[in-house]
Parts: sequence; structure tokens; C-alpha cells
Amino acid sequence: MGHYDFCETFEARGGSYTLNGIVDEKFTPVWEAFVENFTVEEELGAGCSVEVDGETVVDLWGGWADAGRTREWDAHSTVCMMSVAKGVTGIAFNMCVDKGLIDIDKPVAHYWPEFAQNGKQDILVRWCLDHLAAIPVLTTDTMYPGGFFDYAAYIKALEVQEPLWQPGTRAAYHVHNQGFLLGEIMRRVTGMTVGPFLRENVTGPLHAEYAIGGMDEGEQAHVAEVLPNTGARLFAAKDQAVPDKPTTPEGWQDGAVLRSFAFLQNPAEPWHTTMNSPVWRTCEIASGSGHGNARGVARIYGATVGEVDGVSLMSKDRLEAMITEQHNQTELLQERPYHQGLGVLLNTPEAVYMGPNMRSFGHHGLGGSIGFGDPDAKLGFSYCCNQMHAVGTNGPRARRLIDAAYSVL
Repeated sequence: MGHYDFCETFEARGGSYTLNGIVDEKFTPVWEAFVENFTVEEELGAGCSVEVDGETVVDLWGGWADAGRTREWDAHSTVCMMSVAKGVTGIAFNMCVDKGLIDIDKPVAHYWPEFAQNGKQDILVRWCLDHLAAIPVLTTDTMYPGGFFDYAAYIKALEVQEPLWQPGTRAAYHVHNQGFLLGEIMRRVTGMTVGPFLRENVTGPLHAEYAIGGMDEGEQAHVAEVLPNTGARLFAAKDQAVPDKPTTPEGWQDGAVLRSFAFLQNPAEPWHTTMNSPVWRTCEIASGSGHGNARGVARIYGATVGEVDGVSLMSKDRLEAMITEQHNQTELLQERPYHQGLGVLLNTPEAVYMGPNMRSFGHHGLGGSIGFGDPDAKLGFSYCCNQMHAVGTNGPRARRLIDAAYSVL
């Protein structure tokens, strides 16, 4: 089958955009959908990539990398893809399970003895993977603004944190804590936290442009500016103050997301200012500070469901275990329904759309970025953007591209 090399400049929404890419001729509907996102949506800069059975059939990029439209989004532009990092971290963790290094049915304290403090001695590793650990956020008396970037201090805060309800009973999205929990377990058994593990075992072998922390100056030079949409549901909590510690799971529903960001930076500084700073690119927040492009993430998922350039990330048995549904709850933090796997979300069309196959798995990120794999189609898909959307799902831009890809499969 042949392929098309695209490079098109056009006017849309009062500006000029140049879009580029390589597309297998069968997948030209994805190119058309990519162009449409720039003409009918609020797209500024973006990328989309699709791997099918180990072959790159779509690799698209274009638009602008900054609000001032001074830097074009090029083939190697990367962007903070937010919680897409959770899916990548989940894959890395499951690789450790696959190697026999971690038993998810053991208590966390088996690998991390200090974690057993204050009633956490029976929390299972699997509950850190499926958001049932009952410590979705830290209480205000165990951490401080800016403490987010002090890994050792944050780990100590997790060690002394009490469960907020009975662990293993109710799901609540562990916005940032999941990455620290999984990363510290990995450090105890491999000597590496998530970021270095990825470089050595995943992104390095795959030549995938994706990193969680530790970005050098050369890598940072390619990072696009994150541009918030102030209407995004994540920051529309009714109570704008961080609440006092509630006594029931339901008590965390109002203001809990704000609590999860309370230790991120100087309270006077907008959250997106921090996320466009060098510290956000060099620190390791394994649930949210991952920077990459669609090509890199699609390759990771392609090598999870099959093989890419001779690299396969996990066994078929581990893959099937990872994508076995653990529960289907409306999680408490943002009140979103999630079909939950072990470290990855399963296809949940009303919240995280991953095409027609309900066995698809992956993770979306705040603002619209997504990475997922389809184990039956042997597909790895990713879309990334810098101009966030304002809806609570992974949005119309990703859906348009996903539907276009599946229309020709």
C-alpha cells in the first residue's frame, strides 16, 4: 500500500496554519479529520499518530506551539499530555509485574515498609492501580505549597497519611498520588522510579519521544506551550477553597480536585504557569508531568498490544490481566464513570472514548490528549494538543480522529 506526504497551509479562524504528515493512503480520512479539527474546533497545535500491527499508518503534526504563534509545531514538538502519563506509568508498572518483581495481591507495605503507618498496612498494591487505595489526596497538614516537587518529602507525606475511608471499597481518582505510589513501589524493587525506568526499558528501545521528568535542555527546546481553557470542568468545583478534612467518601466531592493541586506551586501562581516552567519538565510527577508527542505514545501502545520494530513490552497474559475490568464505578473525585483496569482505564465512551472496541485501554489527559491501545486490532493511537478544550470527556477533536481511523480498519 502507498502513502501520502502532506504539507498544507490554509487560513482558519483568523490565522494561518501549516499541517504536515505521512499517511498510508487507506487512512486519508484521518488526515481529513485532522484538518477539520483546525477549521471547526479551537485547535492551535496538535499531533496524531496511529500504529497498526507494528506499522506507522498515520503520523501528523502542525499548527502553532505557542499562543503568540511565533513557533510552528514541527515533527519533534512535544507537549505536556497530563494524565496520559497514568496510562504510560501503568504499562511500566505492569512490565515489572510481568517480570515477577511485584505481586499486586501483596500489601504495599511488603515492598515499602514505611507505608504501613496510620492504618495503611493492609492496602494492596492492586488498589493503587485501580484507585481504591483511599488516599486520593493529601491532607493539608502533611504537605505544603511547592512540596509537590520534593519527591522525598511527598513520599514521607504519603507514609504518614491516613486512609480517608475503608480502602478497597470506593474508587476515587488519585490525581497525583497514584504516580507517587506506583513510582515508589517500582523504586523499591528496581532501584528506578518511573521516569528512568521508561527511558531504559520503553522509550529508549522504541525511540519514542516521551519522558516523565528528567528532560534535558535539548528536549525542553521542543516543548509546546500548554494553553488552558478556563471553562474546563476540572477547575469548576463549587467550593473554591480547599475544604477541611471530611469524614466520609462523599465529603470529598466538592473541592477535592483543588485540594489535589494545593501543593503544586505558589498559591498566587496560575497552575498553567507552573506547567509551562522548566521545573515541570524536570520533576517526576508520574501521573501528570509526562511530555511527548502522538508518535511516541502511539508507539508505546503499539508495542503493548503487539510488536513495534522488534520491541514488545509485555506478554499476552499480562496484557489480558491488565485490561481485565476491576470495577465500573463513578469515582468520587470528579464524579466520572470509569471502567477501570489495572493501571489503565478501559474504554468508557461517556467519559473516555477509545473507539468501538470496549476492550481498548489507555488514558486521556486534561484538555484532550489521549493514548490508547486496541488489543484486537493491534492498534496504538495517540492525539495530543496544546489548546485545551472545555469539556469533561476527551472531547470532539480526539473523537473525530478516532472515528476516522476506525472507519477504514
